[in-house]
Amino acid sequence: MPLPPASGALGDDSDAPGLVAAGGNLWPGRLEEAYRKGMFPWFSPGQPVLWWSPDPRMVLPTAAFRLSQSLRKSLRRFLRTPGCELRFDSAFTRVIDACARTPRRGQDGTWIVPAMVNAYTAWHATGRAHSVETWVAGDLVGGLYFVSIGRMCFGESMFAQRTDASKIALAAFVAAALARDIPLIDCQQNTGHLASFGAREIPRSEFLAHLALTLGAAEPVDWSYDESAWARLSL
Repeated sequence: MPLPPASGALGDDSDAPGLVAAGGNLWPGRLEEAYRKGMFPWFSPGQPVLWWSPDPRMVLPTAAFRLSQSLRKSLRRFLRTPGCELRFDSAFTRVIDACARTPRRGQDGTWIVPAMVNAYTAWHATGRAHSVETWVAGDLVGGLYFVSIGRMCFGESMFAQRTDASKIALAAFVAAALARDIPLIDCQQNTGHLASFGAREIPRSEFLAHLALTLGAAEPVDWSYDESAWARLSL
């Protein structure tokens, strides 16, 4: 049975605003359907799969990405230091596992339950889900994973084991998206951390309209790391 449209999500007067549906599986085909309809899975252990489409929606316009002066200095230092590397898709499973294990301020546990890890790892094998990784002296110290469909990207989660490691991965992600003419990255939920980089809320109707324009566009050929993409951020 197909998922219902995101426009039918529960409203602010409900106990679960933004909830569209419950149940079903997490196979890549179902994930693809959900993302194309503007929703994503988010649930806790012991719950059925819950499908959400919040209103408003947090998004990051890639052209509006902001680098603080301190992060700009940290990024420049990282790029010129021997042994420091940025990679795409060389350790997806390690990245999503680290995202699942990393404690979050104000959160008890994680929404990246084993079923989610398995599902997005399978989706990665099809070429839909990707990782951006920060490496220092051969050690994975930070990163993020995201989904790419057409000319649209959906950011999922980040982790850091060293200062600025996830922020450097985010900057690399945005630079790569700009180099591939991707105007918007979905951030799903509003956080002050994302807002500090230029993310903002838009109405769900505007988000769905953007999906209609971008999901059918020609997809990037690959997501390999390209140092020339940094020119898009004017480092």
